[in-house]
Amino acid sequence: MEEIIREVALLDEDGKEIRFEHILTFLYEGCRYVALSPIMDEDSAMEEDEAEVIMLQIVSENGEDTYKSIESEVLLNEVFDAFLELMEEIEEEEEE
Repeated sequence: MEEIIREVALLDEDGKEIRFEHILTFLYEGCRYVALSPIMDEDSAMEEDEAEVIMLQIVSENGEDTYKSIESEVLLNEVFDAFLELMEEIEEEEEE
């Protein structure tokens, strides 16, 4: 099966576009969240074991989805744990 990589472009606080790979969109306690990984160019490539994952809440405003930072460290940890559990389930299903 061919892997499809979806890219998401977001603007940082300076208006600079940053590209991310979409990893997973999921529900946690009735809210939608997205897990993204920065797409590194060759100059800023990371080691494989240093992969970074960004967790953002998806908020619908005026019929459009926007991404919002998760302010609470406790909630961020809970969402990240839920993400890890889902990724583990997905990997187990793919192995079958």
